[in-house]
Amino acid sequence: MRALAVIPARFGSTRFPGKALAPLGGRPVIAHVIANARRAARVGRLVVATDDERIGAAAESAGAAWRMTPSDLPSGSDRAAQVSREIAGEGWQHEIVVNIQGDEPFLPAEAIDRCIGHLEERRDADVATLATPASEAEFLAPDVVKIVLDLGGCAVYFSRAGIPFPRRRAEFAPLKHIGLYAFRRAYLERFVKLRRSPLERAEELEQLRAIDDGARIAVAVGSWEVQGIDTPEDLIRAEERLRRTGAGLPEEARKENA
Repeated sequence: MRALAVIPARFGSTRFPGKALAPLGGRPVIAHVIANARRAARVGRLVVATDDERIGAAAESAGAAWRMTPSDLPSGSDRAAQVSREIAGEGWQHEIVVNIQGDEPFLPAEAIDRCIGHLEERRDADVATLATPASEAEFLAPDVVKIVLDLGGCAVYFSRAGIPFPRRRAEFAPLKHIGLYAFRRAYLERFVKLRRSPLERAEELEQLRAIDDGARIAVAVGSWEVQGIDTPEDLIRAEERLRRTGAGLPEEARKENA
């Protein structure tokens, strides 16, 4: 199946305006996301969807195509859907649309490939996403999204609360969600036309709209050490990680930071 990867990156952000352009290891955050996505073997085409020409210029400098999308689109999924429609209308047919968050500079190419491959393998699923083991602190933190799976490996629920409740903690391993989504193109079109659901409004988690819609979300579990950037403090921690390990940096940037 051909997969279109879209990196939504708007300039406005309540907690950190312009974070896609913030310097990390001497390069914009968005450049790290692009570098990792370009190494994903299952991505047939990569496009940055933005509402700001400065982000578009940074994407172009990092070797990615970009498209302007309206600033009033409510979510990254809406930007991904718009780009998908435009590209399909130009004749590039694809079955899968991957939504890669523009503030995840440490998301490795192998995680993107795993997510796409999981959707290809799970013909019963509408969406695929990722999860990784949660630490005790993450399990209790409301800014870390937890996920519960059924016995078939599909999402039952996502929550900012610690789920499932640890009545017998030894019997389960808590999982945290990694916000990467591979959609079947037809389901993405359906998804963005749905109204925000009650659960989505309650937790402010977009994926709960799909759960309320009855969609099957297949979840691949791995040990990816992602680190998103939502605040200036997150950027400081990301810089410290780069200095310490070089993790997430392309080879040429690792040499520069050595």
